[in-house]
Amino acid sequence: MAYDYDDQNIFAKILRGEIPNKTVAETDHTLAFADISPQAPHHVLVIPKGAYVTADHFAADASDAEIVDFWRTFAKIARDLGVTPDTSDGYRMISNAGVHGVQEVPHFHVHIVAGRPLGRMLQAQ
Repeated sequence: MAYDYDDQNIFAKILRGEIPNKTVAETDHTLAFADISPQAPHHVLVIPKGAYVTADHFAADASDAEIVDFWRTFAKIARDLGVTPDTSDGYRMISNAGVHGVQEVPHFHVHIVAGRPLGRMLQAQ
């Protein structure tokens, strides 16, 4: 499947330096920054620097170096925040994709949300 990447999305603009951010971590392939509307005491967005729309797009098309860097950066941030289950009460990782997933920004990103009880993610209907 082909993915159309919108290079005018807010994360693309952040990556180009057109919009400021509060950087938490940055590597050759990954940028992590504080969410501007945090939903918990810890709320960090982790994004690849490449033009990927969703998690499946990233997993299918990113290079091995990009994939490893992204997930190692994710792990380092969780450790640095002190939210890993071996040292605290844990975190929630969220990534939305497409219309039904309520994806608001068409650039693959993962939210790390932690620091308080988060409740159930979905309710039965």
